[in-house]
Amino acid sequence: MLKMKDQKSTQVLEESAVLAAIERSLSMIEFDKEGQVLWANENFAKTMGYRVDEMPGLHHKRFCTQEFVMSRAYEEFWRNLRNGKSFQEKITRITKSGQVIWLEATYTPVFDRNGKVSAVVKIATDITERETNAHDVALRLQKMSEELHEKAELGITQSQEASLTTSKLVAGSKENMEILESLKLQAQSIRGIVKTIREIAAQTNLLALNAAIEAARAGEHGRGFNVVAGEVRKLSNRVQDSIQEVNSHVEGITTEIAKISKVTAQSQAGITNNQTYNKQVVMTFKEVEMASTQLDKEVKSFKEIF
Repeated sequence: MLKMKDQKSTQVLEESAVLAAIERSLSMIEFDKEGQVLWANENFAKTMGYRVDEMPGLHHKRFCTQEFVMSRAYEEFWRNLRNGKSFQEKITRITKSGQVIWLEATYTPVFDRNGKVSAVVKIATDITERETNAHDVALRLQKMSEELHEKAELGITQSQEASLTTSKLVAGSKENMEILESLKLQAQSIRGIVKTIREIAAQTNLLALNAAIEAARAGEHGRGFNVVAGEVRKLSNRVQDSIQEVNSHVEGITTEIAKISKVTAQSQAGITNNQTYNKQVVMTFKEVEMASTQLDKEVKSFKEIF
C-alpha cells in the first residue's frame, strides 16, 4: 500500500517497497500510450521467452495474435486505455518462440500530474497450464458426450426394431389364439356329432333287437327278416366301436389343444410384457439422449468460459 498523508494512519509501508514486492511476485510490464514497451520485469520477460534487456522498444503488437492486431477490438482496446479505462480479462499472447500462452491480465492506465494518461502498466499471471488442462477436460467430456449420444441413438433404434418385432409376434400370437379357439369349437362340434351318431346307433341296435324278436314270433316266415336284423345289429355295434375310437381321438385332440392354448397364452403374456419393457427401454434411451445433449451444451459453455 502507498504511504498515507494522514499522520494518524497505521499504514507505514513505502510505495517503493510495495512496488518491489509486487514486482518480485508478479509479471509486470509498462507501455507508453502508443504501445511501446518502456520496461518489463524478469518475471514477465521470462514468461514471454525474452531477456529483460530485449523488452524495451518492442511494440505491444509483437505479443498479440495477428487476428487480434488486425481487428477493431484491438483499436478499441488501446483507445479505451488512452482514455483512462482499465482492462482486466483472460487473454492469449504469443511468446518469442511463437507459442500461444494464456494470461490473466490487468491493464491499468497511469496518470500524470495533470490527470492525463502517460503510460499503461500491465500485471499478468501465466494460466496456460490451467487453461490447457481445462481445455483437455472439456474435449474429453465432449467426446464422452458424443459417444453417449451415439450409443443412445443406436439403443433407441435397436429397441424400436425389437419393439416392432415384438408387435408382430403379439399379432401372430393373437392369431394363433384365435385359431386354437376355432379348433376348440370344431372339436366340440365333432363331439356333438359323435354323440348324435352314438344315439342313432343305439336306436338302430334297439330296433334290430325288436326286429329279431318279431322275426322269431313270425317263425318260418320271419327267418329272412331275422337275418337282416342280425346284420343291422352287427353294423350298429361296429358303429359304436368306431364312435368310441373317434371319441377317444377327439378327447386327445381337445386335451392337446388345451395344453397348446395354455402355452400360447403364457407366451403371449410374456411377449406383451416384453413389449412393455421395450417401450420403457426406449424411453430410458431417449432420456439418456436428452442428458447427453444437455451435457454437450454444458461442455461447450465450459469451453467458452475457459
